[in-house]
Amino acid sequence: MTAKIVSLNISDKKGVKKKPVDMAVLRENYGIKEDAHASEKWHRQISLLAVESIEKMRSKGLNVGPGDFAENITTQGIDLPSLPIGTKITIGDEVEVEVSQIGKVCHTRCAIYTQAGDCVMPKEGIFAKVLKGGVVKKGDEIKIKSSGL
Repeated sequence: MTAKIVSLNISDKKGVKKKPVDMAVLRENYGIKEDAHASEKWHRQISLLAVESIEKMRSKGLNVGPGDFAENITTQGIDLPSLPIGTKITIGDEVEVEVSQIGKVCHTRCAIYTQAGDCVMPKEGIFAKVLKGGVVKKGDEIKIKSSGL
C-alpha cells in the first residue's frame, strides 16, 4: 500500500479540534500557513497521526475522526511512531519535512482521554519541522526519503 494523506487539518486556536481543508500551504521552517501551531520558534511545526491510530480509538467506541486529535496531517499506510527522529519525509511533489519528536507528554487530560481512558496522540503522533515548503492536498503520496540520525 502506498502511504498517503487522508486528511489535512488546521485550527485558528491551540487546544481545539482541527477542521479538515482540501489543501494546505506548508512554509519552510514555519509549518502550515493559517494553523495555530505553526511557528519558527519551535520544532513541532506540524503534527502527523495515522488513520490506523484513529481506528484504534474508534474500536473503543469513540466517535472520532481526522483532526479530532489536533493533528495537521492524517496519514494512511505508514507506521509513524517507528520513524526515528531525523527521518526525512517527502509529501506530494515538493514538500520535505524532518521528524523532530515522537509522541508528546499530555499535560491535561483531553475530552478523548476522559471518554476512553486513553488517547493515541501522545504515543503514536509525531511532529516535524518543514525543511522545504509547498502545497499539499488530500491523497498526496508520502515517501520516506532517509531514515533518521
